[in-house]
Amino acid sequence: MRVGLGYDAHRLVKGRPLVIGGVEIKHPKGLDGHSDADVLCHALIDAMLGAAALGTIGEHFPADEPELEGISSLELLAMTASLIEDAGRKVVNVDSVVIAEVPRLQPHLREMARSIAETLGIDQDLVGVKATSPEGLGSLGRQEGIAAQAVVLLE
Repeated sequence: MRVGLGYDAHRLVKGRPLVIGGVEIKHPKGLDGHSDADVLCHALIDAMLGAAALGTIGEHFPADEPELEGISSLELLAMTASLIEDAGRKVVNVDSVVIAEVPRLQPHLREMARSIAETLGIDQDLVGVKATSPEGLGSLGRQEGIAAQAVVLLE
């Protein structure tokens, strides 16, 4: 058994869709990044790679790689699951939290868990997705960005 921890944060900007956990959420701003900037999927990817000692998301999916521009982070998550499988490991379960002042994410959490579970090929009850507010503290509290943390157990 191996445990991995992942973290990601992106700035909120106008003119981009907001995608978290593979779910597009109606909001006037989206996350800035080379891919779709899905902070939850990125945190999960880093947690999975860390647990398998396979490096980081930036090593496997560089931000300057033209073919990755605008790619769905669910595709990156699926590619990471293949890397994990090739290393002789499989995901046992996932727990995660998204930190955002806005928008309210509670109505979307179940769909995020379903999307992640489907991508990883595991049961939805093995994927925990929670959300919390920074209560106005710091850059996240000022609505400048959104962050996520994830923990993954591999066997």
